[in-house]
Amino acid sequence: MKKELEFAKTLEEVKLLAKQQQNIVSREQVVEAFAAIDIKGEQLEPVFQYLDAKNIGIGQPIDIGERLTVEEKDYLAEYEEAMKELVPLTEGQKQAYTMAAMAGDREGKDMLFQNYLPQVVDLAKLYIGQGVLLEDLIGEGNLALATGMEMLGCLENPSEADGMLGKMMMDAMEDYIRENSEAKKSDIALAEKVNKVQEAAKELAESLHRKITVEELAEETEIAQEEIREAIRLSGERIEFFEK
Repeated sequence: MKKELEFAKTLEEVKLLAKQQQNIVSREQVVEAFAAIDIKGEQLEPVFQYLDAKNIGIGQPIDIGERLTVEEKDYLAEYEEAMKELVPLTEGQKQAYTMAAMAGDREGKDMLFQNYLPQVVDLAKLYIGQGVLLEDLIGEGNLALATGMEMLGCLENPSEADGMLGKMMMDAMEDYIRENSEAKKSDIALAEKVNKVQEAAKELAESLHRKITVEELAEETEIAQEEIREAIRLSGERIEFFEK
């Protein structure tokens, strides 16, 4: 168990390092990180495969375009075309608007928000292939960015804005991916529960040559009556082997 915890901790550290380096780590950095817990050679291949699945490049950036679906490519092309109308701020303008936004100025917040929109797209690209739509990732990033505009007043220096806003956008996307992953696991668990009851009900009904009751199935199996009734409800009352 200790070895597994050390592995998970090291993997998270490598992912964090990649995030700080535009989603890239060198092979040497990975080897060095895992050498500390005596994982090396062929044992690292699953690590490299995992990092690749998370769109983390080994030594060089991953070509994100190759991993987009046709729909995502179309959406991205349209979205980026619309953003061409935005005029990037110079460093001086960005600092001035950041200071204004920190002071609560509405125009400063609006101008700064628009300036960061392309960064939302760049960050969203890092999370493609994680089971959620690129469009939704951009939406979550934009929402986090808008929230961040209202929090700039807590900063002491305009130079801190980039780091704070970037972290908020990435955290929002990662939270969205995690929530969707947990929801999918829950959906799978519910489906398995329904299938379990349906198969057991089918077997008993066929052996008795008639429809059965919840009580009969519970008596013949180790499935509790509450679980059976929940499965029937989750199926939309479509398990046909029970008496009405």
